[in-house]
Parts: sequence; structure tokens; C-alpha cells
Amino acid sequence: MPYPQFDRSKLLFKPLRERKNKMVIERDRVLPDAPPHPMSVPGQRILTETVQHIRAACRAGKPVVLTFGAHTIKNCLAPVLIRLLECGWVTHLATNGAGIIHDWEFAFQGQSSEDVRAYVHEGQFGIWQETGFNINLALAVGAYEGKGYGESIGAFIENEGATIPSATELHARCDGAAADLREIIERFKLAPGFFRVMHPWKQFSVQAAAYRLHVPFTGHPMFGHDIIYCHPLNCGAAIGRTAERDFLAFSDSVSRIDGGVYLSIGSAVMSPMIFEKSFSMAQNLHLQQGRHIENHFMVVVDLADALWDWQKDGEPPPDNPVYYLRYCKTFSRMGGTMRYLSADNRDFLLTLLHKLEEHP
Repeated sequence: MPYPQFDRSKLLFKPLRERKNKMVIERDRVLPDAPPHPMSVPGQRILTETVQHIRAACRAGKPVVLTFGAHTIKNCLAPVLIRLLECGWVTHLATNGAGIIHDWEFAFQGQSSEDVRAYVHEGQFGIWQETGFNINLALAVGAYEGKGYGESIGAFIENEGATIPSATELHARCDGAAADLREIIERFKLAPGFFRVMHPWKQFSVQAAAYRLHVPFTGHPMFGHDIIYCHPLNCGAAIGRTAERDFLAFSDSVSRIDGGVYLSIGSAVMSPMIFEKSFSMAQNLHLQQGRHIENHFMVVVDLADALWDWQKDGEPPPDNPVYYLRYCKTFSRMGGTMRYLSADNRDFLLTLLHKLEEHP
């Protein structure tokens, strides 16, 4: 007997303009030339080493993958990420579902980051019409068009909306993505043609910039983790289709990581989890061809103090709490060279950009 299901259609959604936000992109944005706080002496050494590896990877045409947690976007570092893309220092960006949402909200209304405690108390946390409706619609259309998760949202922002196919076009397609989109269109009474959604602050969207520059920006959500799952337009199949495409696009970049660089910035779970599976698949293919991935450089940045030298001392025993730092434990097992740096993501990314922009 099936479990009972929660009925999201009974929820009272409020307009996003009524939400009070902590971050305003025009006020809080971090400009690329902003001064970072000084790095520690070990941090300076790691930054110098990282810059050398990135320069070498770019010269050799190898990937430089930058994966980050949602706070990198929420803390208004989009201008810094966009500069890294525009200058060609990064060849692939990846984040989780929350990072995708903050980026969209900044592009749409110039603000993001609600007070979770206050809005949960009011039964309103995450229950905002425009965020849930538009992001879910963009993903459903993107799944129909064969796009990935991040690409779907990047296209929606850059193009100021998405095209709703006609009933004839949908019936001509005998696949699940078309059937899912048809059901959404009928249920929400969407007219065929271009569904326009203006994004007045899209110059601050990393997803839009990546889409415009043809740089992969992949989204790696976990079902139920993000506020878009509260909205009745949410379609699990569309989430799965677009997220699977992005996982495989991410894995493709990782398959070429020998001689490349992987940066994991403030991502406690998502980045190490998707990397280890992608890396194992890549190693499987390389071994079949008589090769082995071993010349990759990984930098892990987080706020936790560096209480263990993973490179020198290996993996700590399970009775040591440091053993359970997933973002260190996983990457220490991935071969190559791993460096852990305790730093704020703002300071790390700004310092990295400044050093890369210096003449070698």
C-alpha cells in the first residue's frame, strides 16, 4: 500500500517581493578588485602552488574545475566567478541546488537569502511563488530540450524566459520529458509561445555568464534539499533528467583531469561525493587503455582549522574527529596531490584571481 503523500497544491504561496532578504547584490557584491584579507603563510604557499598549476593546466588545455557550495553565491561573489570565467582561468563550474537558486534570485530580483528561523516560524520558509514556479518550469523545459540542470537555468536567465511548445509539438514527441511538460502546461494553463520572465540583474548571474560563454556550469541537487521542492510545479523526472546530464558532463571534465586542477570551495558533501564517483569511472576507462590518472592537483578550501596534515600523515584513524571531515577524507583518497587550506571563500577566490591576473 503506498504511503500517504503531502499535497503541495494546498500551500499558500506568497509573492517573492514580500520576502525580506539578507543580501542585496548591488549593495553587497564583491568586486574583482576588492582587497582580500591577508592569507596565512601556509595559505600563501598553497595559493602560489595553485596558481602555478592553473597556469600550467591552461597552457596544456587541461580542465580547471571549480566546485563550490551555495555560500559562494549567497555571499555575492558572482563578479569574481564571472571574471575567472571571462579570463579563461576556469573551464567548468559546479554547485548544488541552493547555489542555483541564489544565483537565479539575484538575477530576478537583485536579492536573496531569507531568514530561515523567522519564516519557518511563520510557515513561509521557501514557499515563494516566483522562485518555485520559474525554476521548476525552466527545468521542465530544459529537460524537454535536452539541457542540463545549470544550463536550463542559465538559458532561462540569459534569454529572459523560455519557449513553451505547442500541443502539436508535444504530441509529436513520444518520450517522458514531453509527457511531463505537457502535463505541467495543462495543469498550469500555460499558453504556447515564449514565456517571458525579465531578469533585471542578470549581469550578476554566474549561470547566465557561463551559458553565454559556453562554459559548463553544472547543478548537482539532492532531492528535497531545496525550496523549489515545495512548489506543486516541481517535477521529479525533470530534476532527474537535467541533473543526470550535469553529472555526466561533470564526469566528462573529471575524465580529463590528469594534468588539470580541481578546486573544491566550501562544499562539505556535494563536491567530494560527485568527484569520487566521477574519478573512479574516469580511472576505469584510463586503466582499460593502459593509462592511469595520477597527475591531478586538488585544492580543498573550508573554514575548519587544518588540524591534520592529510598529505604528509595520510588518513587519520576513525577515533579522530578529523576523520569525519568528508571534504578532506574523500579527496585524500583520490591520488594526485591534495592541499587543504583553511580560509574564507571570499579571501581565497579574490587572492587567487589577483595572483592569476599578475604577470607570470
